[in-house]
Amino acid sequence: QVPPICNYLTKTSKLKVLYTAERDEQGSKVTDFFARTDDLFNEMIWQKKLRDNPLLYAISRNMPLWGYIVFLLAVITNVLVGLFYPFPLVEEEVSTSVSVFIWLLLVILGSMCYLTPNSKIISLLVVCGIVRLKITAGMNFTLTFLGFCQVLGKGMFLVSYLGNRGFKRENLKKDVDLFYHNLYMIFCILGLVVHNFFYSILMLDIIMREETLLNVIKSVTRNGKSIWLTTVLAIILVYLFSVLAYLLFRDDFVLEVDSTPPGMPLLTAFLSSLNPAGTEPDPELVSNMMREGMETCAAYSEEELAALTMDCAQLWDDVKCACLPQNSESTEVAAEEEDDGEPHMVRMCDTLFLCIVTTLNQGLRNGGGIGDVLRRANVTELLFFPRILYDMCFFFVVIIIVLNLIFGVIIDTFADLRSEKQEKDEILRNTCFICSLDRGAFDNKTVSFEEHFRMEHNLWHYLYFIVLIKVKDPTEFTGPESYVYEMVKNKKLDWFPRMRAMSLCSDEAESDQNEYRDLKLSLESTKNLVEALSTQLFELKDQMTQQRKQKQRTSLLGGITSNQSLNLGQSSSN
Repeated sequence: QVPPICNYLTKTSKLKVLYTAERDEQGSKVTDFFARTDDLFNEMIWQKKLRDNPLLYAISRNMPLWGYIVFLLAVITNVLVGLFYPFPLVEEEVSTSVSVFIWLLLVILGSMCYLTPNSKIISLLVVCGIVRLKITAGMNFTLTFLGFCQVLGKGMFLVSYLGNRGFKRENLKKDVDLFYHNLYMIFCILGLVVHNFFYSILMLDIIMREETLLNVIKSVTRNGKSIWLTTVLAIILVYLFSVLAYLLFRDDFVLEVDSTPPGMPLLTAFLSSLNPAGTEPDPELVSNMMREGMETCAAYSEEELAALTMDCAQLWDDVKCACLPQNSESTEVAAEEEDDGEPHMVRMCDTLFLCIVTTLNQGLRNGGGIGDVLRRANVTELLFFPRILYDMCFFFVVIIIVLNLIFGVIIDTFADLRSEKQEKDEILRNTCFICSLDRGAFDNKTVSFEEHFRMEHNLWHYLYFIVLIKVKDPTEFTGPESYVYEMVKNKKLDWFPRMRAMSLCSDEAESDQNEYRDLKLSLESTKNLVEALSTQLFELKDQMTQQRKQKQRTSLLGGITSNQSLNLGQSSSN
């Protein structure tokens, strides 16, 4: 009889045990399963207590739904930000036909969702509702509403997560997933309160939702030490090549760079990120940034700063807050550089540090190594052949060998992870969880592998039996229950069947009986045949005896007749 408390075990926990239980040295998963029985029993107790709080239970049982809703809202929010940022102050009016079409689509999807609920239909309904909200209330209100819904949905997810896991402190301290979900909630709040660009971080949640992408990350982290040591080796080699370049080829490190445009690019980019096109920046913000020591504005006087902050709206639309005056000397020089059109060449190896940075930046990013960006050497130069040797050594050692070593470790690890997943799926489909017998052992038997896995060695029946001896009064134990109780108490696994099953034993016994029966029938048939042959032999012996007697009688009669004829002949002659 299954204890009533076993009905509180969640489906998620069952699937987790089934798919994540590790095999021991003997190829059995029983050891890991037995180690989890206490946690599963504690979860049953907690789920039973959870039923006493209907509201918390209603939230907790829908944890996958909350996660799906939050991810869907994150995708929609990032799509809106990516398509429409920066947002205009005045929304464009939508034609009446488009508005009517959206309303009609909402009604149709709502009816379909009411009649035949489906996740795809619900997703389409949510998307249409958000489009309708954007048209009606504008982009800023729509993003605020979506951000609030994300915070609320993630809060519901956290409540459901804690509701299923329990609120014990020892469980929460070691829970990495809980830390991840709290970090997700922080970025939801930052996107709602600080800036919409924080929503982009939420898209990384797809890595946690897809096992294939998670394996891609594990391919880097599993052999992280090997990758890290190989990277250190690459950096050391780049350092050695940089020292050699600084000593011999520093004049060849002359690279083409673009001229710096006039104005204040740093201030312009920062203000542009805070204030979208068509909006006015805060004059006080601009004034404070000017006064905090921006180098390019050091030449401004107080009167010029005041004039700039008073008329920053016009300056924003015209020149994007380019703070240097148009008649300044730096502006004229920059304009001459732009009008000149000739490449601006800069020496990039005058210091060893600059040479190291250039070698790292340009050497590793170019397919042919550092030689692709250095000055082309002339054959008449003294260091022409050393330069060729330098370029070739960098290419073969750093680009071909070291970088491919790193890529090879990552690719091999990913292949191993994929092979492990395939092996686990194959074992799960074709191997019994309890006894570790494979599917082939049940071919041509009275019990199929599916029946054996579902009825004879059902994983959850063993768990329910362990729970039974935990909740049952020891004075009411039967003989097998007392035996298993002692085994569980001493953490012994001898009572689990390994590489054997009763159905196979009965099949073997039945097979032996069939062989004995066949042998008995064969012996009986042989006995009958011997008896038949014996009868025939006796009959043949009798016939031979009769024939012998007949011959003797005939010969005897023949002798008497010849004697009589002989006597008659003698008497007649006399």
